[in-house]
Amino acid sequence: MRRAVCLLAALIACSCARHGLKLPTGGGEPASDGREALAQATASCSAIRTFTAEVRLSGKIQGQRLRARLLVGTAAPASARVEAVAPVGAPVFIFVARAGDATLLLPRDNRVLEHAAPQDVLGALAGVPLTPEGLRLTLTGCWPPDPIVSGARRFGDSWRVISLPDNDIVTLYRARATAPWRIAAAERHDEKGGRWQATYDRYQNDLPEAIRLASAATAGANAFDLQLSLSQVETNVPLDEDAFRVKIPGDAAPISLDELRHARPGARQN
Repeated sequence: MRRAVCLLAALIACSCARHGLKLPTGGGEPASDGREALAQATASCSAIRTFTAEVRLSGKIQGQRLRARLLVGTAAPASARVEAVAPVGAPVFIFVARAGDATLLLPRDNRVLEHAAPQDVLGALAGVPLTPEGLRLTLTGCWPPDPIVSGARRFGDSWRVISLPDNDIVTLYRARATAPWRIAAAERHDEKGGRWQATYDRYQNDLPEAIRLASAATAGANAFDLQLSLSQVETNVPLDEDAFRVKIPGDAAPISLDELRHARPGARQN
């Protein structure tokens, strides 16, 4: 595992630009167009069934620095693949998930984690407990279709803050009254009660090129602050089911979620 830690820490990573938009604060005014604005903001991304991209990641998790170059692929309804690319040789890790069942292979250490919940594995790797669907929605700046909107506030013509069940919040932005709405931020919760926010910047072809993922907690076991820069994005390209499988060597030794959390590939202490 130590070899993987050192190797992934040395991967080339880019620093994502700081987000230029300052999210609104205060109470705002009641808005009657929240559902329509959110529907417009997600009309394009809701049609995405498959998504692939190169993702350069940097940031911190539990006080440790994390850097990686990832190849990511997702397919609706519940398939995902995340591969941490090394400068040379085999990947540092390969994560695959289908129908709620995830496998993580560490090729350089010949260790494997099988039959785990995808959100638990991604949470152990990067702090963000995402399902495959959640990963696709997060990377495309989207939200599940037909949400129940429990309230909306307006902050001038450029901002809408939408309240949803379970205290989730989506903040929408448009540059001018005639421009389309886009998701600027989405505050989510996980099944264990943790809260985190995705903020978006530099949209290109209706998709974000820069994403920040940050937990509400700034310290402790659930703290993370990650910058993602996306490139080589493709959507709705057919993906073979084999992309969401990984061949496990017969002599691979098992690794547990607890071991993975304590020896997180790519993380290093400050």
